Amino acid sequence: MQQRENKAIVWYRNHLRTIDNEVLYRACKEHDKVVAVYCFSPTLYEGTLFGFRKVEKFRAQFIIQSVRQLKQELEDLNIDLLVYHELPSQIIPKVCADHHINALYLQKEWTSEEVKELDSVKRVLPQEISVHEIYNQFLYHPDDNPLHIESIPKGFTSFRKKMEKKAIIRPTTFTAKKDKTNRIENPTSIPSLGQLGYPNFETHPHTAFPFKGGERSAVERLESYFFETKRLGVYKKTRNGLVGSEYSSKFSPWLAIGCVSARTIYWKVKEFEDRFFKNESTYWLVFELIWRDFFKYISLKHGNAIFKRSGILHKDYARGNEPSKIEAWIHGSTPEPFVNANMVELKETGWMSNRGRQNVASYFAKTCDLDWRIGAAYFESMLIDYDVHSNYGNWMYVAGVGNDPRDRVFNVRLQSERYDPSGSFQKRWLQPTLF
Repeated sequence: MQQRENKAIVWYRNHLRTIDNEVLYRACKEHDKVVAVYCFSPTLYEGTLFGFRKVEKFRAQFIIQSVRQLKQELEDLNIDLLVYHELPSQIIPKVCADHHINALYLQKEWTSEEVKELDSVKRVLPQEISVHEIYNQFLYHPDDNPLHIESIPKGFTSFRKKMEKKAIIRPTTFTAKKDKTNRIENPTSIPSLGQLGYPNFETHPHTAFPFKGGERSAVERLESYFFETKRLGVYKKTRNGLVGSEYSSKFSPWLAIGCVSARTIYWKVKEFEDRFFKNESTYWLVFELIWRDFFKYISLKHGNAIFKRSGILHKDYARGNEPSKIEAWIHGSTPEPFVNANMVELKETGWMSNRGRQNVASYFAKTCDLDWRIGAAYFESMLIDYDVHSNYGNWMYVAGVGNDPRDRVFNVRLQSERYDPSGSFQKRWLQPTLF
């Protein structure tokens, strides 16, 4: 039997980048040779408990685009990305055997489906292959967190103040280029939308997210939003907008699958402040990154409670699942035009503003008195920027079983008057006869 080399696999899941990727950096630093693997796992493209496809066409397309760019970026580092449309448990042991691998590196995940997927791989890996799980998705790394996980507060403000006061933000890392001898024969190919079971489609002309997936696209958006247009400087004033691509940063889809890191964005904000100016808006974008971290820490602390109807508060939450109400919400045929416009936008583009999400979620859970998990599952399917921690954290928050002690109900008509006073957003997405 041939002896295993000092060679590692980087298993890509939700960290589809090369810049500031601790997983890739560590693997390349600690091993002479490195090969990368990505699996379009069939389980991601199937149905779910609530009847929705796990990943709909918008996110599927964004992932395909991101993997294509990742493959190119890795090739620039003389690292090959092997891509498969099979279960990781079927592929990774075979790649390890074929390439005499002795270590597996991946981003550490802790939610149930990701843990189950890794466990299925570990069960079939030879014991001599070491597995390295690395936290790679935080602004504030868990090892630098002044709070123990079990003492993470329920309230965001308390969390934010303690982190801002005591936690550090690490510098970004850059992976050195490997020697050309690291290259291998790569017969694999990236599947098309059709091969994943989706129809081809054209991007809607009115989408507020007209961007492509991938690390290069994320970096281009950073440069444009910060340094070319300087829209970062008015972010706090415009972030509640509804129409167009420039009312908010739109970084969330790239963050969700790791095409860019929160740290990279943070240090770019600091560069902007050094070169131009510092104001409420530059701070507010970092503030939103801290919110993202907060929901990750909440899920670390509470585990699978974030997926349960009673949430992290373990509240009695007996809500309905009337199909007619759910269908009306999904297809934008409720009595509320503002809700309808946001839901039609989601159905047609895979995108919805933050203001829209709060309103339609509150309407679903509070006004319609429906099981919030159904709405969360629909968002998971449809949103280009679906992130498990933020999605379920926000839905719990709005449903009153999460981190909001006020248990608010959004008045969607007042919200419509405030954020869409001319009705331009609603007119854009609703047929005239419905508005």
